Amino acid sequence: MIIAITNQKGGVGKTTTALNISAALAFMGNRILLIDTDPQAHSTLSVLHDPTAYSRSLYDVLMRPDEKFESIVATSTIPGLDIALSKISMAKLEPSLLGEIDGHYRLKDVLEPVRSKYHHIVIDTPPTLGLITLNSLVAATHILIPIQSSYLCLEGTDDLLETIDKVKRVANPDLQILGILITLHDKRTNISRDVVRRIRKVFGNLVFKTFISKSVKLEESPAYKESIFTYAPQSVGALQYRKIAEEIIDRAKN
Repeated sequence: MIIAITNQKGGVGKTTTALNISAALAFMGNRILLIDTDPQAHSTLSVLHDPTAYSRSLYDVLMRPDEKFESIVATSTIPGLDIALSKISMAKLEPSLLGEIDGHYRLKDVLEPVRSKYHHIVIDTPPTLGLITLNSLVAATHILIPIQSSYLCLEGTDDLLETIDKVKRVANPDLQILGILITLHDKRTNISRDVVRRIRKVFGNLVFKTFISKSVKLEESPAYKESIFTYAPQSVGALQYRKIAEEIIDRAKN
C-alpha cells in the first residue's frame, strides 16, 4: 500500500499525520518508507539527527534517471522506518519538469524498484495541488485526507476531489480514497462538533472513526526527533494514532 497524505490547505496536521502513521505502522512490525516530497522538508528534519550530512535529495532522483533511489533513502530515528529525504531544492522541481511528457510519472517510476522492500509507503505532500502532489497521487494506491476541525475545514476540498478524479481517469485508475482524518479536534467546543457533522455529511463512511485531538505533545515530539510513541507513549495522541493505524490496516483489507 502506498498512501499519499494530501490536502492543499496548510496547517491541517499533514506532516504530523505522515510521521505518526508511519511510526505506528512500523511499531506494528512493518517495514515502512516515508517519502518527503515537501520542499519545506519537515518530515526529513523530524526524523534525521543531521539532515545536512546528505548531499542529495528526492529532487536529484526525480531529475536524473541515472541516480539510484536508494542514494536518498536514510535510516530514520524511528525503528523500522526509512525516509526518502527532501531539501529546499524540491521547490525547483515543478518548473524543471514543466512540459516534460513524463513529468507526473517520475515518482511512480523511481519507486517501482524499491516497492517490494517495504510493507507500506507513506508520502508526505506539500500544501499545493501542483506537479509534486500530482506525482504523489499518480504513484499512490490510496489517499488519506487530513481535515482540520475548524470553520473553514472544507475550503478547497472540491478542487482536491476534482484533481483526484482527473488522476483516476487519466493516470491511476486504481487510486482509492482511504479515508478522511479529522485533525486538531477540540471536542469541548461547539464549532468542532458542528464541523464534524458537516464533514460526515459530505464524506459519510469515508471519515475515520478516530479523531486526532489538539496536542502539545504531538507538536513537541518532532523537535526531539521522535514519534509520539516514544516521546509520550501514554498520551492521547499516541493512542489516537495507534487506532488510526489499525483502522488503515482494516480498510486496506476491504
